[in-house]
Amino acid sequence: QVQLQESGPGLVKPSQTLSLTCTVSGGSITANYYYWSWIRQPPGKGLEWMGAIAYSGSTYYSPSLKSRTSISRDTSKNQFTLQLSSVTPEDTAVYYCAGVFDSTYVHALRAYDYWGQGTQVTVSS
Repeated sequence: QVQLQESGPGLVKPSQTLSLTCTVSGGSITANYYYWSWIRQPPGKGLEWMGAIAYSGSTYYSPSLKSRTSISRDTSKNQFTLQLSSVTPEDTAVYYCAGVFDSTYVHALRAYDYWGQGTQVTVSS
């Protein structure tokens, strides 16, 4: 059974870089055709797809966040990481990592096979 767990600081100051790690167990992040995404939900709003890293290592980003977002991976630890730079209070949200089979469904959040429990990140001085 594949499980995902987010980790990282719960409080980040404005203008700093938010960094979160997703540890995957029960399956490999290099398994063919799987895509591993970061998704967030600001308070009172819907889910927002931020970006993904493919089984191949290729990365994909939301156009609205591309200039501030970087997703990388450590295959030896079976982890992938989100970095979001120049954060503002508007980046306050619950951040989820999730996995889906087949690139067709990367933006179809209801199609995701695996989800982490989510981690609250607050941007505040």
